[in-house]
Amino acid sequence: MDLRCKLSQLFLCVAMAIAVAGCALPVAVPWPALSDDLDVASLRLAIGHSIGYLKKLPAERIVGEQPRPFTAGELIDSLIAFDRLLDHWHCRGCLARAIAAAFEIIPSSAAADQAEVLFTGYYQPVIDGSLTPGDGFDYAIYGVPADLPGQEQAGANGAKNDEKTPGRIENELPVRYYSRREIDQLGALRGRALEIAWVKDPIDLFFLHIQGSGLLRLRDGREVTVGYAAQNGLPYRSIGRLLIDDGKVSKEEMSMQRLRRYLVENPGEQDEILAYNESYVFFRLNEGGPLGSLGVPVTAGRSIATDSRLFPRGALALVQVEIPVIGPQGELAGWRPVTRFVLNQDTGGAIRGPQRADYYFGTGDQAGALAGYMNRQGRLYFLVRKQR
Repeated sequence: MDLRCKLSQLFLCVAMAIAVAGCALPVAVPWPALSDDLDVASLRLAIGHSIGYLKKLPAERIVGEQPRPFTAGELIDSLIAFDRLLDHWHCRGCLARAIAAAFEIIPSSAAADQAEVLFTGYYQPVIDGSLTPGDGFDYAIYGVPADLPGQEQAGANGAKNDEKTPGRIENELPVRYYSRREIDQLGALRGRALEIAWVKDPIDLFFLHIQGSGLLRLRDGREVTVGYAAQNGLPYRSIGRLLIDDGKVSKEEMSMQRLRRYLVENPGEQDEILAYNESYVFFRLNEGGPLGSLGVPVTAGRSIATDSRLFPRGALALVQVEIPVIGPQGELAGWRPVTRFVLNQDTGGAIRGPQRADYYFGTGDQAGALAGYMNRQGRLYFLVRKQR
């Protein structure tokens, strides 16, 4: 690295420290030099997806309230400007200097006690599936029921109107929607032609709900993507936390892998444990890759999920966190610090509050291993173009 690049990186560290200090946020560790270890193509792809989403909104629309209010127009301007700066990717020091000069770098919270963010991980599982039942494919993936609260209703000609379904009605009174137990164990939705696919394993089905999307490997060799479409409105409850609280798995060893192993080794407890999480996801068949809550594809290593009630949807961010190192047998072998640019493109039932984020690792077993162990405190910053 030449002297100019080294000086540029030093400049970025100083500039970032000044920006953070201006937000009155005590920072426990200094800002690192720019060290994004992923490729620029994936970053540009994710930026393009966010721009596509934001351009569908009025420019003045507020798309997030924290760490301050952001408008769609402000984020579009920031993303386009940042994308231009990526022409300097070959010289990290040059890029660092340009970012520090043009962008505000804002911690996710100005509150000192909320500086740390807990990062977990998610991924797109690959599951054996079928578009017809039978031959062991007995567990249904459901599409969106017509009586799910808040669904658009169709008029006499099939066109959607502005009315929304109030939800289930019993004895002329609205009642809560069916729970996981009622749907999967008691068959509340059977016989309504809502099944869009079937899988062999109820544990695979449960984790598909947790991840929000999956790739189904069909018997004829084709692959189809199923993605999140709606949710039953009941609260998400962690079955991992249930096992910890019941003393069945220690907090230190809990991971997605350990949770799955417990379910496999204790089939007699499986129904009761899965039913504890009453939240239920409904899916749709998607063309192409997995879609986040913005309706645009999520990108491995470049997309995060946060609480959509708080943080700016589609925004550019920087994460500073440790990610798992996976050993040859799929075991956790250690942790590796990373600093990466990401886009806030998704949300999730378990991702609530200012100190939670979910990091998208991609598709398949390797991504699943990373996501399964990911549980680490880190930092989250948002990048916005400076006002001129």
